[in-house]
Amino acid sequence: MKDFFSKLLTGMSIAIVVALIPNALLGEILKLIIPHVPALQGLFDATVIIMSMLPLLMGILVGMQFKLTQIQTASVGIATVIGSGAIAKTAEGAFALSGIGVVINSGITAAIAVLFVRLVGEKLKGYSILLVPTLTVMFPGMIGYLILPHVKYGAGLIGDGVLFLTNLQPIIMGALLAVVFGMIILSPISTVGVATVIMLSGIGSGAANLGIVAVGMGLCFASYKANNLGTALAHVLGSPKIQMRNFFMKPIIAFPMLITAAILGALAGVLNVQGTPISAGFGLSGLVGPLNYINLAEGGWTPENIAIMLSMFFILPIILNLFFIYLFSKKLKVIKNDDYKLDFE
Repeated sequence: MKDFFSKLLTGMSIAIVVALIPNALLGEILKLIIPHVPALQGLFDATVIIMSMLPLLMGILVGMQFKLTQIQTASVGIATVIGSGAIAKTAEGAFALSGIGVVINSGITAAIAVLFVRLVGEKLKGYSILLVPTLTVMFPGMIGYLILPHVKYGAGLIGDGVLFLTNLQPIIMGALLAVVFGMIILSPISTVGVATVIMLSGIGSGAANLGIVAVGMGLCFASYKANNLGTALAHVLGSPKIQMRNFFMKPIIAFPMLITAAILGALAGVLNVQGTPISAGFGLSGLVGPLNYINLAEGGWTPENIAIMLSMFFILPIILNLFFIYLFSKKLKVIKNDDYKLDFE
């Protein structure tokens, strides 16, 4: 079971980064340029479409982790799309892309599909190309489709818990929200989904965003020696979910980042760092968080606001993370470089 869970999370993590990083790197920049260069609208639309391809990529990459045949891998991919909720039927009877779907249900569907094709795949022999895709749609795909509303409801309960935290005193609220979102970003649950469902805004959004910043930046530094510079930067520019598998296997590897998140979240309550429901779930991707803070801060681009933005989103996350990573690795000796190793082969 541990090996199965590990391979499932690895495939999910890689898919999330591959699907989301084009928009994370280009999205906000293109939004600024498109009014002056309308021809780039097509490129922006392409990055959004790629995000909606996440369930398909997830199914395929999970299948590859289990070394399935090409037919089996493709079948897991299409089943995952069905269970993801990323394609919705409109009132007119057409089908339309609907975001990235429910990531956790995509993972559940992919897991069921892998078990299914491994169970029946070898028995079908020469009929595999006819029956494996069809049966995978009929059973794992439809199971994912049927449980989707219930999984959505479960994710909604998490949103209700987050909403409760927003009623607390700002400093306490900020610290707790930052830690909660720091943990959610390392899970199959969508931080953007949680934030937008409850319309998280103001200091709550700013603190949540800083929690993701803390985790992403900390994992970037902690993972650099075990991987390479490009992979390390993917934690910040893409998504910290790339470490999902390692986090579930050994949760203590995120403690330095979560302590940093708590401190930054509390400071968000002190310094009135605010955000929007969209920026709450993005971290530093596309500089959505820092730019939203400046836009919402009284006075806008004043020297004071710029100093707070640079301190909270860049300087303090670097200093605090490096200190706590050193503390946990060199002094307490409970984490090591290889704990952050990612295998993309």
